[in-house]
Amino acid sequence: MSLRIIATGGTFDKHYDELSGKLGFSSSHLPQVIARSRMTIPVVLEELPLLDSLDMQDADRARVLAACRAAGEQAIVIVHGTDTMRETAEVLGAAALAQTIVLTGAMIPYEIANSDALFNLGFASAAAQILPAGVYVAMNGKVFTWDNVTKNRAAGVFQAL
Repeated sequence: MSLRIIATGGTFDKHYDELSGKLGFSSSHLPQVIARSRMTIPVVLEELPLLDSLDMQDADRARVLAACRAAGEQAIVIVHGTDTMRETAEVLGAAALAQTIVLTGAMIPYEIANSDALFNLGFASAAAQILPAGVYVAMNGKVFTWDNVTKNRAAGVFQAL
């Protein structure tokens, strides 16, 4: 078994630019994160254009779906921004693919102290290997089906509908 990780951006992959004082994208943190996690399962990393999920359009979600359809792996983790993770999960869920697809992200960028990124990636990677085929969201130690999840923005957590 191998695991495909698809990077789409989101807070997980944002970099802090000390000159401008803003968060943005350059390259994905995922090669470093995968090495740091010490996963022993073979991992295939696929980087799609890195976007803030608020900037994701239907064409971007179609690109994520196409990447999943083209993947030869049964277990897929998608690193995604948290603001529209549910919308992408809906597109994937409606496609009823035969793989186990788990979306995850981070509330705090990987390179910032106290980030939840490394834990969430490890948790989602395990979930993708043991859950039955379907689409899930895995955040902060909880797994939700694609059609029973929402982001509680006031509390900063994901929860069932």
